[in-house]
Amino acid sequence: MQEAFKNIITQKIAGFSNIAVQADVLRLDLLHPVVSGNKWFKLRYYLQDAIRQQKTTIVSFGGAYSNHIVATAYACKNAGLHSVGIIRGEAPAIRSHTLQAATDLGMELIFVSREAYRNKTLLQQELDRTGWYWVGEGGYGIPGAQGAATLLGTTDFSIYSHIICATGTGTMMAGCIKACLPHQQVIGISVLKGHDLLQQEVEALLTNTERKKNYHFFHQYHFGGYAKHPQELIEFMNELYRQEQIPTDIVYTGKLFFAVSDLIRKDFFSAGSRLLLIHSGGLQGNLSLPEGSLIY
Repeated sequence: MQEAFKNIITQKIAGFSNIAVQADVLRLDLLHPVVSGNKWFKLRYYLQDAIRQQKTTIVSFGGAYSNHIVATAYACKNAGLHSVGIIRGEAPAIRSHTLQAATDLGMELIFVSREAYRNKTLLQQELDRTGWYWVGEGGYGIPGAQGAATLLGTTDFSIYSHIICATGTGTMMAGCIKACLPHQQVIGISVLKGHDLLQQEVEALLTNTERKKNYHFFHQYHFGGYAKHPQELIEFMNELYRQEQIPTDIVYTGKLFFAVSDLIRKDFFSAGSRLLLIHSGGLQGNLSLPEGSLIY
């Protein structure tokens, strides 16, 4: 995958920049058409460890529109490993584009009830087989955060005062905190409603020294919860694309860009701030929208 790093660019967000603040976006979404955005970075050390341990199969968790599931299926096929996806919810009569893509890449899908899905430790105990290597949902875990820390190495991030990302499991944010420099603040935009344990989950992936770094969470930009997408968000995403030609998704990046736009408008950032937004890639969630909802 490293040969694909040349596809990544840092793009100025003209509509977010003014005399006081400059905003750029790290276009990780351009990395690869399947293993888009931060997914490969979060998976890289898990794959290396599985191969080192001579495991044959990577097993991970996700929903019907999980970017992580498709990325895992592709990355495993590319690495010569089998893959299994533990999917939240009963098997649908018609599989989503995401699940079909994962199947086409050779992933075995195991559907479990939403109730059973909540207890992943028990699921792992019940389903585990010889040769299986388990990866947390969204790549959550210290190896995932260590891999995410390497994504900032695709650009000169030292020039920025703030590094801003959307947060689900918090793995990528933990990686950004690991990598950030003393003069920088990392900001996480939570996409989950009522995710009160987010800070605790992020800090579980950090060392004592890293927990002393400068980071902050915003919890008010979830638009009603995970993958919720009122018309206000859809209209914002379309307008952002018209002005900047940056495609976003309803789960993560749409909410990230909306939050930063709102914070700039409210003068949250001091004069002279230079912002780097992390486009974490993955537009799978948009496939759940009625045709024509988005202009891209």
